[in-house]
Amino acid sequence: MNLADLFKVFSDSTRVKILYSLQHSEMCVCDIAVLLGMTKSAISHQLRTLRQTRLVKYRKDGKVVYYSLDDEHVVNVFAQGLLHVCEK
Repeated sequence: MNLADLFKVFSDSTRVKILYSLQHSEMCVCDIAVLLGMTKSAISHQLRTLRQTRLVKYRKDGKVVYYSLDDEHVVNVFAQGLLHVCEK
């Protein structure tokens, strides 16, 4: 993965909403789908992309898979981008 690939991930509004949601707490696909008003399948598809770019990680608890941001770098990149677009 290169820097352009990383920034390309942020070009999709659904992925940005997922990342924003995961800043606050670890969530399963079902919870994210309800929060965003989307299907579990659509969320799973976007989470796959986020996993491949190492922006999110997951852990299994029985049959339930919980997702969270991969590390503090993701939080920082997201926060800096948000600051930039909110500047006047």
